[in-house]
Amino acid sequence: MERVTLQDGLSLSRMIYGLWRLGDDVDTSPAHVQAKIEACLDQGITTFDEADIYGDYESESLFGAALKATPGLRDRIEIVTKCDIMLTSDKFPDRRVKHYDTSAGHIATSIDNSLQRMNIDRIDLLLIHRPDPFMDHHETGAALDAAVASGKVGAVGVSNFKPYDWTLLQSAMKTKLITNQIELSLTAHEGFTNGDIAFLQERGLHPMAWSPLGGGSLFASTSSQLRDGLHRVADAQGVDIAAVAVAWLLAHPVGILPVMGTNNLDRIRALSDALKVQIDRETWFELYTLAMGHEVP
Repeated sequence: MERVTLQDGLSLSRMIYGLWRLGDDVDTSPAHVQAKIEACLDQGITTFDEADIYGDYESESLFGAALKATPGLRDRIEIVTKCDIMLTSDKFPDRRVKHYDTSAGHIATSIDNSLQRMNIDRIDLLLIHRPDPFMDHHETGAALDAAVASGKVGAVGVSNFKPYDWTLLQSAMKTKLITNQIELSLTAHEGFTNGDIAFLQERGLHPMAWSPLGGGSLFASTSSQLRDGLHRVADAQGVDIAAVAVAWLLAHPVGILPVMGTNNLDRIRALSDALKVQIDRETWFELYTLAMGHEVP
């Protein structure tokens, strides 16, 4: 599988396995989680996407148990995780409201907690999960610089940031932000025209795409025309429509890294089918037009 270099010393697999649903599976044993990891590795998917809050703060621990049970597995993968969302949860009974925390103290504590839960000594890529309207960008920027300088974090980026959120944070940092993980799919295509993708493309940066299948909405889309269009391409190339929808993202010249999430082992084993699909310019616009429901201006 193609690898994408985000900075010197850090490359990720072109497709990424997302672990946000890991705790939803009936079987969360280390052996079953390891089977998912191995199914990814068999296809060249070496990058795994976590967040401290996933599974109500349980996913990192489940992932870490699998890594602990299989010595050497950590050395074969790259780990992305995120922080700053503060969920209301039984685990934090005194927390009154869901909020964001980009303070230096919280970032440092979150990093240490993630390292402990995943049984690792380094996070390859740390993302600020959501833009914080109460952020002190000087404090947050210095905390991220310190995390990289400490060796606990290899690189830093953001998630769900608008260009102005990015430039504000970057203005207070020595370390370069290297990616923005945003929602992108045929059903969430606004990023291609609202400046989100253009901002990253201008800087030679690769976005990560969460929910690249629209959270499953593509399969239950009210647009039968879009489903029909996906099926036409899928049938012609011997894949399913999920592979075509992901290939539509992969075809874009910015070099999108889709973050795929499923607990079904058969579907995990088929994730790389998207790399087999050929999407030329006109096919890309055919699907885009069907997704919008009207032709381009």
